[in-house]
Amino acid sequence: MKAAELREKTEDQLQDEILKLKKEQFNMRFQKATGQLENTARIGVVRRDIARLKTILNERAVKGSSAKPGNK
Repeated sequence: MKAAELREKTEDQLQDEILKLKKEQFNMRFQKATGQLENTARIGVVRRDIARLKTILNERAVKGSSAKPGNK
């Protein structure tokens, strides 16, 4: 997942993507605990993708709050 592609999405789409990834992460934790997880590297990829999405949402929140009149 590229950050440039994610920046083109709306906040609702980003929130939906975070929710989907968190569900995937939850399922992978159970698979790992039961010895059924085949691709262990995917856990790290999902964690980074979640962090990337949260970073983009946070950037938008900061940008939105600094754009209000009266803020310097």
